[in-house]
Amino acid sequence: MASGRVDLDGNPINPMTICMIGAGGFIGSHLCEKLLAETPHTILAVDVYNDKIKHLLEPSGGGATSSWADRIQFHRLNIKNDSRLEGLIKMADLTVNLAAICTPADYNTRPLDTIYSNFIDALPVVKYCSENGKRLIHFSTCEVYGKTIGCFLPKDSPLRQDPEYFVLKEDASPCIFGPIDKQRWSYACAKQLIERLIYAEGAENGLEFTIVRPFNWIGPRMDFIPGIDGPSEGVPRVLACFSNNLLRREPLKLVDGGESQRTFVYIKDAIEAVLLMIENPARANSHIFNVGNPNNEVTVRQLAEMMTQVYTKVSGESPIESPTIDVSSKEFYGEGYDDSDKRIPDMTIINRQLGWNPKTSLWDLLESTLTYQHRTYAEAVKKATSKPLAS
Repeated sequence: MASGRVDLDGNPINPMTICMIGAGGFIGSHLCEKLLAETPHTILAVDVYNDKIKHLLEPSGGGATSSWADRIQFHRLNIKNDSRLEGLIKMADLTVNLAAICTPADYNTRPLDTIYSNFIDALPVVKYCSENGKRLIHFSTCEVYGKTIGCFLPKDSPLRQDPEYFVLKEDASPCIFGPIDKQRWSYACAKQLIERLIYAEGAENGLEFTIVRPFNWIGPRMDFIPGIDGPSEGVPRVLACFSNNLLRREPLKLVDGGESQRTFVYIKDAIEAVLLMIENPARANSHIFNVGNPNNEVTVRQLAEMMTQVYTKVSGESPIESPTIDVSSKEFYGEGYDDSDKRIPDMTIINRQLGWNPKTSLWDLLESTLTYQHRTYAEAVKKATSKPLAS
């Protein structure tokens, strides 16, 4: 455990208790590991599941130490209907809210659940933090930006080469969504509204808050390999979707030609940014931070090609004969789907306030992720095939 830690301004960092809602998920598991390994802080881990943090809860397993186990408590509860939540927030110095429905296929097929999960269920968390004078770090999404101004320009417009029309800035870019019948925007709209409510609580009632807008955080334990570390049904985000295809030796499906452009950042880089927010409240409070890697920008088609190359390297398997196929967004996601063309984060504010910049290249983060997923999938298949038949 680290000792004598100081913040970016040279002030001592005192041990704190952190209520982490959604601690059992992809991001939460990596953040828990980081906090336990490098800081003296204590974690009240709140979630419905704890599979991804079991190694932190059991002193004898997975590299955890007794000192780690003493500093993390798991509380199995659903924040939408559990009266214990306020008590846990009161016990903590800081609440980190990671809870959300954030799977694109759900935005069309389960828009009510998506809106309730990302807005209604988050309301008590904000309320309890505000009423009890507790600091809040709330995880939003880069999807709150919606579509770029540039996507409305004519295809042949020279302005399409100007980054001002595409780069997304926390304090300047408008949030442009599609029409109401495009239910794909239910997630983004709910996330934007809770951001506005948090901001208003800060302005009117003095809530100390930080809002995080992740841009495609990627790495080991990323949700999900269906039927293995996630639900058997549903369509995950693009990188997990491609991973599943590669693991099962199926063609990677390029929605509407795979022309959309995205950026990807390594989970370990992103968690460094979150730790800086946690330990530097004077620099992080009242700010919204993009957390992404603009240097790792590719089209979805380019991502598919790179992932095929990386997977061939880490698995030792040859690519299938037809590695990609084109599908329509209607066929893949169903009615009501819509999308943004680009999502490139401006990094000015987080660099100025916290001095943070991502380090890991797209190739390296894909290699780390696919190595983990290939090993996990192989172990799961081996375990399934070794089970004795029922008599």
